[in-house]
Amino acid sequence: MTKLKWAGIAAVVLVPLAFAGLFVGAVGKGDTALDSIPVAIVNNDSLQTTTAADGTEQNVFAGRQLVTELTGSKGFDWTITNEKDADAALKAGDVYAVLTVPSNFSTSIMSLFGDDPVKADISIRTDDAHSYLTGSVAQVVGQTMTDTFGKAITAQYIGGIYSSMGELGTSLGQAADGAAQLSSGASQLSSGLSQYTDGVGSLSYGLSQLDDQTAGLGTLGSSVGTYTSGVTQLSGLLSSVDLSSMADAVQKATLQAYLVELSKAAAGGAQLAAGASGLGALHDGISQAADGAYQLAQTGPALVDGADGLASGATGLATGLQSGADQIPATDADAAKSSAEVAADPVTLSVSTDNAVSQVGQVVATFFVPLGLWIGALAVFLVLRPVTRRALTSTARNGRLVAAALARASAITGAQALLLTALLHGALGVAWSLLPATLGFSLLTAVAFTAFHYLLTIGLGRAGLVVSLFLLAVQVTSTGGIYPIQLLSTPFQLVSPFLPLTYAVGGMQGIISGGDAGSVVVAALTLLGFGAASVVLALFAIRRTRRAGALGLVPATLG
Repeated sequence: MTKLKWAGIAAVVLVPLAFAGLFVGAVGKGDTALDSIPVAIVNNDSLQTTTAADGTEQNVFAGRQLVTELTGSKGFDWTITNEKDADAALKAGDVYAVLTVPSNFSTSIMSLFGDDPVKADISIRTDDAHSYLTGSVAQVVGQTMTDTFGKAITAQYIGGIYSSMGELGTSLGQAADGAAQLSSGASQLSSGLSQYTDGVGSLSYGLSQLDDQTAGLGTLGSSVGTYTSGVTQLSGLLSSVDLSSMADAVQKATLQAYLVELSKAAAGGAQLAAGASGLGALHDGISQAADGAYQLAQTGPALVDGADGLASGATGLATGLQSGADQIPATDADAAKSSAEVAADPVTLSVSTDNAVSQVGQVVATFFVPLGLWIGALAVFLVLRPVTRRALTSTARNGRLVAAALARASAITGAQALLLTALLHGALGVAWSLLPATLGFSLLTAVAFTAFHYLLTIGLGRAGLVVSLFLLAVQVTSTGGIYPIQLLSTPFQLVSPFLPLTYAVGGMQGIISGGDAGSVVVAALTLLGFGAASVVLALFAIRRTRRAGALGLVPATLG
């Protein structure tokens, strides 16, 4: 065998290795691949201000905190932008997802610590017109971040519960102190009342004695009256007697009369003395009454203090219990259930997809329909010769030879495109309203790929088909659509925009997903240019081949 044949065999042997090696090399970025996927962040959150129990104010900007955590973590190439620019970037495919923090995010977070808690929602928007898997990846990453952030919020909430329980304990302690003061005040009041009772008893007893002793005052009055009468009589007698004539005769009698009167006076004096003795008892009774009154006066302040202590204790008890009651949340069953649900999952994630493709078959078809058309074109030239020896030696113009060969091959690849389009709509559920677009784009792709394979075979013979297999391996590993090309290694990202399969997949994806028509038009024009360039190069190739044929150097595969 010739060296050319050995080279062809070696190339065929290396084809499987090329496929495997290219796939391994394409995904060589490993765990850091996600860091290269561009995603936009729109933070619409508004600043909130809270007032602590001590009156100090604190600014709360939960959205900024979330954005800081997102941009500082692994996963996606985050870009902070505004809503308008983010929408434009998503539509153009410059970013694969837009994460939006709503304006009420901080308000929702703070509501967890209030009476009417609500969940804080974060939204992620993707576009299936550019990448199908990005939405799923973004959802996983976003859910992970919201779970992490939500756990931090839940931890703060639980910490607040324990803090409130401590404050409740303090309030109940104050209530206990108030109860102790109440008990002490009650004891003081009881003691004061006891002393008051004793004082009143003493006063009553003293007054009773005073009443008993006052009865002797009547006897004192009678004795004093008798004494006064006797003295009066004595005075009368003495005034009526002529003391000068009767001095000697009556001295004895007078003295006797004085003795009688004096006896009467003595008797009255005895009664007066008895009355005076009653006055002493009266004095004692009055003294006891005074002592009782004094004790009552001394007991008064203690009684007042006891009453004050009782009132103060009652006030402290009421204040403490009210404060404790205020810190106990409502026990309504529905409210408790709602609060528990919010506390368990305070931050939620909602995912929306522009131009959504719901069926997996359609997702796969956007890639495998163009891939099938490439393989179909390759298979056509395994069966058909690009040109015969007779045609090469004829007088026909090069353009006519190329057109004739392409017409034959395109008829076959056109039939392939028709069958694949029928599969899309009949089996995979693509809307029949898209038939003109899917069929037209499939036919354009088939013709472009046919022209390129004609170029390979007319220029390289059968070796061109081996080159087609190598190019297929490169394109399969470098073409996005199902996954973002940022997941691939840098060399594959660089070559992706220059590969025809990239535009074939992108155009078909845009049609099925209902994405931007402009991207479909760009893909169609690129494929048209690719096919036209292949035809032009094929004209040069057939001219060279005809010259070689004239020299007898035409490859056997063309004969």
